[in-house]
Amino acid sequence: MASQTAEAAVVRSISVDGNTRVDAETVRAYLTIKPGQSFGPGDIDESIATLFATGLFADVQIVQRGSTLVVTVQENPIINRVNFEGNRGLSDETLEGVVQSKPRSVLTRARVQSDVERILETYRRRGNYEASVTPQMIDLQQNRVDLVFEVDEGGKTQVARITFIGNKSFSDGRLRDVIQTRQSGFLGWLRTTDTYDPDRFAADQELIRRFYYNHGYADFRIVSAVADFDRERNTFFITYTLDEGPKYKFGEIEVDTTLNDLDPEQLRGTLETRSGRTYSSELVEKSIENLTIEASKRGYAFAQVRPRGARDFETNTISIDYQIDEGPRAYVERINIYGNTSTRDYVIRREFDLVEGDAYNRVLVDRAERRLNDLGFFETVRITSEQGSAPDRVIVNVYVEEKPTGKVSFGVGYSTSDGVIGDVSIEERNFLGRGQYVKALVGGGENTTNVEFSFTEPFFLGRRISAGFDVYNRTSDADSTQSYDQVLTGGAIRFGFPLNDETTLQPFYRIYNRDVDIPDFTTEANCFQNQTTISDAVCQTQGTTLTSLVGASLIYNSLDNTIFPRDGIYAKFTQEIAGLGGDTHFSRTSAEARLYHEIVPAWGVVGFLKAQGGVIQSLKDGLYLQDQYFIGGSVIRGFETSGIGPRDASTGDALGGRYYIAGTAEATFPLPLIPEEIGFSGAVFSDAGSLWSADPDALPPGTTVESDDFELRWTAGFGILWESPLGPLRADFAWPIVKNEADETQVFRIGGGTTF
Repeated sequence: MASQTAEAAVVRSISVDGNTRVDAETVRAYLTIKPGQSFGPGDIDESIATLFATGLFADVQIVQRGSTLVVTVQENPIINRVNFEGNRGLSDETLEGVVQSKPRSVLTRARVQSDVERILETYRRRGNYEASVTPQMIDLQQNRVDLVFEVDEGGKTQVARITFIGNKSFSDGRLRDVIQTRQSGFLGWLRTTDTYDPDRFAADQELIRRFYYNHGYADFRIVSAVADFDRERNTFFITYTLDEGPKYKFGEIEVDTTLNDLDPEQLRGTLETRSGRTYSSELVEKSIENLTIEASKRGYAFAQVRPRGARDFETNTISIDYQIDEGPRAYVERINIYGNTSTRDYVIRREFDLVEGDAYNRVLVDRAERRLNDLGFFETVRITSEQGSAPDRVIVNVYVEEKPTGKVSFGVGYSTSDGVIGDVSIEERNFLGRGQYVKALVGGGENTTNVEFSFTEPFFLGRRISAGFDVYNRTSDADSTQSYDQVLTGGAIRFGFPLNDETTLQPFYRIYNRDVDIPDFTTEANCFQNQTTISDAVCQTQGTTLTSLVGASLIYNSLDNTIFPRDGIYAKFTQEIAGLGGDTHFSRTSAEARLYHEIVPAWGVVGFLKAQGGVIQSLKDGLYLQDQYFIGGSVIRGFETSGIGPRDASTGDALGGRYYIAGTAEATFPLPLIPEEIGFSGAVFSDAGSLWSADPDALPPGTTVESDDFELRWTAGFGILWESPLGPLRADFAWPIVKNEADETQVFRIGGGTTF
């Protein structure tokens, strides 16, 4: 570029040269120099800068020739295509969404350089810190170019080690379980979380804080969090320096209010915080939410709850006083939603307990944000608020970043009873962006096949009620545990009514057809002639039966994690009545309760208690054999499938029972001397239970039944668990301590599967 002029020069005309696409008048419009007006070097520099800022030109020259100002421009080329070469880990489509340079747009070197940085940042977030990008421009006719980004992805930059300094109450391994980032190691190539991601690194720090706050360490702080990059080894070393502080319990819990008609004593029942319990910020947040909702139900839509904490450093307790006052009167003017391309607006809006025109309450907005995160539809959810058209109007802005919700899964595993098992399933958690759940599955093993289809609408009739249906076909062939083939074909209609955040009522209706066939015996008479090999009780079940039943389950779930729980309770009570048509008539009651608790938090030792039981009674003409309970190694380890309970004394066939109880006590722990990144842990356990009282009406005359009375079975053993990259696997070794002579035992049992 160049500029030549005298001070205070004046030109009569402005000539534009070199332009082919840009009109000359457009160029003149950007100039600060006008014909007939005096100008100087500063005006020329400003005009050149203005023309460059348009992004239309690669070079600009301004010179004065007599009374004419000549502006010579070199236009930037037009991009014909944008290509990527060398990219294997990221698709062309992904990179096209990253860069700003697009076909048919003007190419500028500044934008190209910015695109290079964007591509590099994308690769860094993927864990490729050695990646390099070289832009190439291939000249074409008519001032057009093909823009090519040559990518060298380099090796995967892994996290070699995650270290904690200052942690006394929890081991490094326990804290590594809290965060999302994982150390690279055995089979690390199957993981995506063992690379350094700055966003994940920041999120991990918040997870550590919440973990400590929820375990009583209210003064906890992260002194420093450092991620050091070793360029020679292409790895990161992450170090957290912690200050745990003392562990607190809740002291006195009070509720005070300045609002009339609100009785603090009545509101106490909604609190999650209790005196003497370990301090937890999550329980405080839930208590604030419960108090706010309860006040709203009683007509105080603008109620504001403020917790006031008082630390007692001598007793290490924190007393909480929940102060309920009238908050500022503000209304929701509008709820704006941004970022959802697949999910429909109403799917997001229905997670709010408020709509446009309602009283604005920040607690309810935070609750909606938590619900949106729990949906699993979004990578990130962020809700902000701003003043609306008036001081008492609030605009709520919801920003979401969607993530894939569809999944094709291949399951593979091994069962001691069924051998190698596998399945293929297609799952969509946000079907057509409506928030509906759809799943189709085909699977089986050496002796079983299974075909299922499920559909769930989480908001039935516009209410927070789930509704869905299931259809299935399940086939099991005769094997060492049963002497007949069985085909179950049926379906179910189900509903879910949440009573609160942890309790759900699930009524349902099921109908299924059972087809029982005994191999090599085409008729019941032929079967009865072989009394030494097959029980008469089994023979008389040959054929088809239709079952139509209605029931309901009451479920309580406070588990901290549904896959690998460490704390919480799961309890389920189910009542079923069969006889709404069909061939079977019975009442079946079952219950189950599971308790998880970290008994040695510092080392990640989790205690587990489980109790379950069931009762089935005939309502007409006795029970069918297959409707009774069959108990074995899946409930009481150390026994075969259907290995305990009433049996035909002549043939050894399991006859089932009308009553059963079972219990388990177990402790799981990390295995010492084995690197934790491999994912192995151990367990010691003891199981006990009994199955008894075969229905006499289900037995032909003359059948001799053994092991029909209540007799306690008791086993003990140990297990090895592997959280493999291909899914959880478990092997158990169990030995009966107390058993019946008729029982069938099995010391070793393995099971598990995967989704990938």
